[in-house]
Amino acid sequence: MLDDTLKTQLASYLERVTMPIELVASLGQDSTSAEMRELLQTIADLRSDKISLRTDGLDARKPSFSLKRAGTDTSLRFAGLPLGHEFTSLVLALLWSGGHPPKVEQEVIDQIKALSAADGGEFNFEVYMSLSCHNCPDVVQALSLMAVLNPKIKTTVIEGGAFQDEVKAREIMAVPMVYLNGAVFGSGRMLIEEIVAKLDTGAATRDAAKLSAKDPFDVLIVGGGPAGAAAAVYAARKGIRTGIVAERFGGQTNDTLAIENYISVLETDGPKFAAALEAHARAYDVDIMNLQRADSLVPASEPGDLIEVKLANGGSLKSKSVILSTGARWRNVNVPGEAEYRNKGVAYCPHCDGPLFKGKRVSVIGGGNSGVEAAIDLAGVVAHVTLVEFAPELKADAVLVNKLKSLPNVSIHTHAQTTEITGAAGKVNGLRYKDRATAVEHLVELEGVFVQIGLVPNTEWLKGTVELSKFGEIVVDVKGHTSVPGVFAAGDCTTVPYKQIVIAAGDGAKAALSAFDHLIRSPVLAVN
Repeated sequence: MLDDTLKTQLASYLERVTMPIELVASLGQDSTSAEMRELLQTIADLRSDKISLRTDGLDARKPSFSLKRAGTDTSLRFAGLPLGHEFTSLVLALLWSGGHPPKVEQEVIDQIKALSAADGGEFNFEVYMSLSCHNCPDVVQALSLMAVLNPKIKTTVIEGGAFQDEVKAREIMAVPMVYLNGAVFGSGRMLIEEIVAKLDTGAATRDAAKLSAKDPFDVLIVGGGPAGAAAAVYAARKGIRTGIVAERFGGQTNDTLAIENYISVLETDGPKFAAALEAHARAYDVDIMNLQRADSLVPASEPGDLIEVKLANGGSLKSKSVILSTGARWRNVNVPGEAEYRNKGVAYCPHCDGPLFKGKRVSVIGGGNSGVEAAIDLAGVVAHVTLVEFAPELKADAVLVNKLKSLPNVSIHTHAQTTEITGAAGKVNGLRYKDRATAVEHLVELEGVFVQIGLVPNTEWLKGTVELSKFGEIVVDVKGHTSVPGVFAAGDCTTVPYKQIVIAAGDGAKAALSAFDHLIRSPVLAVN
């Protein structure tokens, strides 16, 4: 199952296991059980002095295996094969169970260890994932570590493809999907800090007080995507006090599968790129405040006053200058049924959720590059793809359009306006669209709808404070100045054309240089 190169790499990682681990497999007679037995035996053989294997497990989910440090009451189980994107999750689970310290802030580790269910019971997590989902590993790894650190937390990682009956019974149409004690806890990418904050009810209040107590910054950057990270690096290199407050560091790049047009980086994927952005910012003296949402901006009332950014948790931060780099998010189609059936057939990430629709009929709304790429991707997995585009013709690159038209299981409808996503029994069963040329309405019977119609800037919280375009973008000049003195903006949230990672990064650098220029030319706002 593992080639010699992978075995050699795995062996080097397992050398870091310092405490005994016990693997207990519950196996059936199927081929997946045979593959699991082979995988676990390989792991045990590579570190036989520290890792033992039993195959007499009695868990109802087969194939599955539990993994725990000998002599502890921890409960971590993998149901199905943790390969693909989840092989790293398995390796980390082995290391953490074997005593290797996780790369997580000590404060978060202490929070996890202190968690206790209100009724004195347990937190029983089940997380459904797919092996092609690039958002799943963060959630899987977070819940795995929590189970290793706290015996009151039990985690079962379930590969949806191996347990289709459960997926159907629970009507799971998007991954990662997390259940806590049998009830839906959350879906989509979540960081360990987010999960812990949802369980630790006093965390928000403590965070607000901690943030409000911080000294004023010289430059405060709101948003941690490519623009925000570049701004932070450029500002910090000037030796000024720099902070980033971000709802999710990395921004939308976290949800991007392949990045092949960032100059000097031949090929990478979104999560790796996002991690690299954060690592670069952390290499300098930047105060990174992640998982914090800005709620309002209070401009300086007169020259010499500080600018204030108020946060959703009640905290606030003050700074001599501010750079807004809040990015953008997927645009909703805003038709009946979209909100009602989100994660019940309506999806936005074909790479994550496509495998859940294997053999089914789906639609893609949008004929730009994202929509056409999604349709091509899905066509290799699902039974049939119907692409619906509002414009008279597809807007994607010609090479993509030609590829799409060559696929036998794809139908294309242009000049078509989506009017409704229909459903029954709590899940999608069709899509209505109107032919804009004839006004005739059509109903396409299907099980899934993927929305790929572009972006909307994350600027609602700035209305009435800085000048916005009719599209909600922050109006900036060539140097990144906004309509408010001392406030700059960069990236996809601005009026700068062509929403591209490389452009956002350049804009972030430009905004930081403009902010520094503003500081040194402001006699009252002396640089520290």
